[in-house]
Amino acid sequence: MGLQPKIGALVVGQSPRSEVDEEFHRLAKGSAQLLLKGALDDFSRAELESFKPVNDDDALFTRLPNGDGISLSKKQVVLHGAEKLADMKSSGVDVVIMLCTGVFPEWQDFKGVLFPSRTLVSMAKGCMPTGKICVYSPLPRQCANTQLRWEQKGYEVVSFPLLPNATREEAMSAGEAAALHDLDLIILDCISYTNDTKRIIREAAGVPVILGISSAIRCALEMVE
Repeated sequence: MGLQPKIGALVVGQSPRSEVDEEFHRLAKGSAQLLLKGALDDFSRAELESFKPVNDDDALFTRLPNGDGISLSKKQVVLHGAEKLADMKSSGVDVVIMLCTGVFPEWQDFKGVLFPSRTLVSMAKGCMPTGKICVYSPLPRQCANTQLRWEQKGYEVVSFPLLPNATREEAMSAGEAAALHDLDLIILDCISYTNDTKRIIREAAGVPVILGISSAIRCALEMVE
């Protein structure tokens, strides 16, 4: 039996990330290994807290290894993550995922890296080329940009904030709010959302839901299995 393929993944914050490992193993079922690193692995909690977004375009949300949610400056992630992404590409992994649904034009020269901002849109377009969708983002300050980005893909869009750390009751309420809009599809547009939240939203809203992290992992697995 040959060696298992290895998938590299870079999160915008820090590793390890137990919920990422859990989702990967749920989907891979032992067919591949995961090498996970964080763009900001070398920094203390105090330093992370200092990496505050300077405006709405600069805001990224992530979970920390202990489960806390934090808002980070995208500029800091790009600055410190580029070397780690390059190192991971050269480490012998079969494919690399940048585990963030944000857009990273600074990193478009990294050939062979899967960006969920692309794979998520491609999956959504394949499932529902046009129609009315709801897109969830973690932070209220992200919703306007998220709505515009998806409108540019040809959809009628409503956008709501929902923290990936939301309780079951909060996720259920968010799904019930979405259900009032006669939707065709829902997008959970952040890697930190979980499959549990997806199930709650789908139950409350009654329409199909696409989860950012699982769409990215499924794409990577298709390339190596």
